[in-house]
Amino acid sequence: MKLWRGDYMAKRDYYFDNAKFILIFFVVFGHLLQSYIGADTFIFILYKIIYTFHMPAFILVSGFFAKGFYERGYISKIAKKLILPYIIFQIIYSVFYYFLFSESMLEIDMLNPHWSLWFLVSLFCWNILLILFNKLKPQHAIILSILIGLAVGYVDFISNYLSLSRTFVFFPFFLIGYYMKKEHFQLITTKKAKIISGMIILMVITILFFFPEMNEKWFFASKPYSEFTSIATIGLIKRVGIYMMNFIMIIGFFAFVPKNKLFFTRLGKNTLYVYLLHGFIVRTFRESNIEEYLKDSQPILLVLLFTILLTIFLSSKFVKNTTQPLIEMNWVSKKHLFNQYRQ
Repeated sequence: MKLWRGDYMAKRDYYFDNAKFILIFFVVFGHLLQSYIGADTFIFILYKIIYTFHMPAFILVSGFFAKGFYERGYISKIAKKLILPYIIFQIIYSVFYYFLFSESMLEIDMLNPHWSLWFLVSLFCWNILLILFNKLKPQHAIILSILIGLAVGYVDFISNYLSLSRTFVFFPFFLIGYYMKKEHFQLITTKKAKIISGMIILMVITILFFFPEMNEKWFFASKPYSEFTSIATIGLIKRVGIYMMNFIMIIGFFAFVPKNKLFFTRLGKNTLYVYLLHGFIVRTFRESNIEEYLKDSQPILLVLLFTILLTIFLSSKFVKNTTQPLIEMNWVSKKHLFNQYRQ
């Protein structure tokens, strides 16, 4: 049955909102699972499986929605949306860690992003890089971005500083997302594509099961080759392998994203809130007695349930309306805020 254009667009909106919610769920789930990867082999492998695709796929979606970078005022707009929240939350996290870890001195370092805040810095840089790379043919731009992502592994000083390592290593995913069209996602979700994707995903999972010693930090893209091996060539080969794994798992993920409107679809629009706020809860969890208590039970099931509830709560209208002035710099009147709560 053919779809009218309006129906088609609605379907696609549902698809991307579903994808974003599922991905932010995996972000939270992965961060909570990290506490148990040293004690349980299955959890460790599951953790690595999640990291093969969740951030690369999230970055690809971000690139897909960066189509308007050439519009007038776009740079100032994303600076307000990304850099200002970064500065604010970098300060807040610094104060939070000061009390959480009982540190002797409060230090605020704007050049080394706290934990997940690297994404805001890198996302801003990816949008800036588009101005340069968009002058090239798409295939040339993508190849160049991959070569740069491989080359920066040789630069030892590139790490968490201004999120430079992640910016360059993950940029190919953002660039590919920028060049992708909705028709490409439509091809990925065909029945034939799902069968092929499912088989390849099983192959990747099998590889991770048979090579459990693989360092999970390879998937973070935050360190140079020298942090993992004394032979830089081996580091280059491994990053090529990681790239291949990332692309395979990304395709597999998008192949199985549901297209219909589900109970969490509308929450997919609020992923930034989950991303910025969940760190306070995850960090507190890691420093609490609850984490130790769960090690003696079945942590994966309880962590899974907690992740679902936390992701739904942080992407709710209540949290959005409460924290919107801080996160989106969208200052609203008390009357308008009251009306929002009533809706």
